[in-house]
Amino acid sequence: MDKNKILIIDDEQINLDFFDVMLTRLGFEVLMAVDGEEGLEMIREHVPDLIILDNIMPRLTGWELTKLLKRDEAYAEYRDIPIIMFSAMDAVKDKIEGFELGIDDYIIKPFNFSEVLARIRAVLRNHELSRQVVLREKRLALTDSLNKSLIYFTEHLKAPVLGLMEAARSLDVSDRKSVESFKQQVVAEAEQTLAALGGLEDEVEDLQKTEGNVREAELSMHELEERFREHFRELHESEGEPA
Repeated sequence: MDKNKILIIDDEQINLDFFDVMLTRLGFEVLMAVDGEEGLEMIREHVPDLIILDNIMPRLTGWELTKLLKRDEAYAEYRDIPIIMFSAMDAVKDKIEGFELGIDDYIIKPFNFSEVLARIRAVLRNHELSRQVVLREKRLALTDSLNKSLIYFTEHLKAPVLGLMEAARSLDVSDRKSVESFKQQVVAEAEQTLAALGGLEDEVEDLQKTEGNVREAELSMHELEERFREHFRELHESEGEPA
């Protein structure tokens, strides 16, 4: 399993050093920034799997950075990155504001590292579950698109074929003009049908390619549970705890 990249944004160096040591030891790739603006640059450059940030920082606060990531269209590509916010403020209104902005968890300082680690695991797991749901919905949408294309093709092919059959039944083969006209009608319908088939083949090929990419990224629920179970087992072992 690839290492999860976690970006820590905090203006207190002691907190950065602490998380760097602890999370690196537990198998995570740790990125660090001392304020919101530097954190924003790190997000653009590395696209982390999780952001942990303090709400009160110089230059760009945690609140302001979260608002940019979750609501500003200029940063829409980073909108799905989960965020855990640290705060020394325990007021309910602050927690509500954070969740309304789109954070995934809110932790009060001073914090217990075991609790933080449990919350990190939960947020990463829920984020992966959500991603898998989106992939499944995308695959279902691709299947639905292909079904609609097939139905459209068959419905629009039926009428010309029936018209040719009707013309063939009434065709006077002794009338050269009628035969020539019927021949031209057959050729025209055949050309249109081949063009439609070509378009359908291209669409099927594109859909198959896209679906293949989706399937490659998609995990079964069993695989997903096993992936997180194995990851957590490695974390427990590194902490010296029984799995």
